[in-house]
This record gives sequence, C-alpha cells and structure tokens, in this order.
Amino acid sequence: MKKWGFFIIIAILLSAFTKLPNLLEKDQIKEYSIVENGNIDLFPSEKQKNFKLTTKHIYNGDLLLVNNMFPIQENSIKSDIVNLAEHPKLTKEYALLNNDIKLSKEIGRKFSDMMAAAKKDGVNHFMISSGFRDFAEQASLYETLGSDYALPAGYSEHNLGLSLDIGSTKKTMYEAEEGKWIENNVWKYGFILRYPKDKSAITGIEYEPWHIRYVGLPHSIIMHEKKFVLEEYLDYLKKKKTITITIDQKVYALSYYHVTQNLTIQVPVNGQFEISGNNIDGVIVTSYLYK
Repeated sequence: MKKWGFFIIIAILLSAFTKLPNLLEKDQIKEYSIVENGNIDLFPSEKQKNFKLTTKHIYNGDLLLVNNMFPIQENSIKSDIVNLAEHPKLTKEYALLNNDIKLSKEIGRKFSDMMAAAKKDGVNHFMISSGFRDFAEQASLYETLGSDYALPAGYSEHNLGLSLDIGSTKKTMYEAEEGKWIENNVWKYGFILRYPKDKSAITGIEYEPWHIRYVGLPHSIIMHEKKFVLEEYLDYLKKKKTITITIDQKVYALSYYHVTQNLTIQVPVNGQFEISGNNIDGVIVTSYLYK
C-alpha cells in the first residue's frame, strides 16, 4: 500500500465515530454562556460508553496548533484536499486569485456558506488568494521569500488544509469592508482570525487581517468571547480540564485529556462527540449533552 493511502485510511478510522451533528448554524446563535466546571463527571453512567484514545489522536483534528514550535505531521493533513477551481458550486460567492488554489473540501463548503451570509449583509467582494500548500510548495516559497515573509515547510498552517488567505477585490483587507466583516463575524461560522492585533508576542506572527483558520464550533465562540488566540485557548482548556457551553439551550462539554499512551475515556452513547488533538500532548473531546 502506498504511504499516502495508509495515512488516508488512518484519518478515516480516527474520525469515524467522532462527528457532532450539525446543530450550530449562524442563525441559531442568539445567546450563549460558558461555565468553567473543572474536572467533573458530565454524564450519568447509563449514557456513557468507553472510547479508547491513542497517541495518534493527538495529531488529527481541527484544533491542531501549528507554529514555529509545533510542526505538522504528514498524517495531520486533511485528506479531502481539492482544487477549488474544479468545484464551481464552492466558489459561487467569491473569486479565486488563480486556478491553482486548493483547500479541504469540507472547509471549502463551510467557507462558501459563510460567504453567502456575508453577501446577505451586503459584503460580497471576497477573493481567496491562498489555501492549502503541500510541503514542497511551502519549501519553495520559503526559499524564494525568506523567513521574513514565509515559514519553513511543515510550520505553516497552510500545510494543514484548514487555513486560507482572503482578500477584497476592491481594497486591501486593512481598509475594505470585507476585512471588517471577517474580524467581526467569522467566529459565528467556526472560523477565527488566526493572527489578530496585539497578539504577535503569542503567535509569533504580525497582524494578518487576511488569514483565517477553521477550528469549528463551539470553539470559535469561546475564543471570540474570551479574545483568545489558538495558543491561549489550548492552554485554557488544558488548565480547566472541562468546561461547558450552552448555545440556545443546547449544551456542549469540552474536556481535555493528556495522552501518553492508550487511554480509555467515557463518551456519550449516542455517538455525538468530536475529538481533536492539539498537536502537542493531548486531545480535546467535544460532546453534545442531550437530555
């Protein structure tokens, strides 16, 4: 079996039982509250089942931290990378800088839905200028532009398939309505502005109003509320161990687990949970707490 085929199969197996239902949509987010519970039992025993975590889970998911300290592993790359120009249904609401831009198909759908919402708000001059880059493309970019303008292969979020650079066809993102809309609204759709103002000491990257990253709901809501970047958010979850967030009367629990070897945890019997590694030392389990 070819190496990439093996990685794709592993990714499918890791995600097979870890999908939350699509319960969170922008129009539903009217109110939310966050409770910091500490390490507590969240489910009655009859509504729990065993799930085995392994160290492989650390390196898969939407919350992977990628920076100059924590590079991407090859099996962390999204397995559904597509050329967006070949999927016109995904690009109806925005332009592409060129026909070579790639992205996770799943993230492309979520971005397209977000662009449709922006259009309803009268903001509709978006363009994707960069999406997924493989390691070879990132290495070439780093060699050409140098360390002031690019990161080495494996150290850029663009190597994951979860991040994209977007612009306006009218003005720069510093000035355009598109930039303002992104800063104020992406959290409602599971995206974050990855390198915001006044956080460069933490992220290591200067303010980039064009670079967004998918982390998923409800994570983007909590990060927005607490004004966290991803580094801060993962530290917060690790410290709190478990928190709950109520969104329009739907309750979600987020629990951090340190994983050094196989670890059996309790998850809902209904299967409504997601698992993401942090690309460092543990995983975050997000569960829908049904009654």
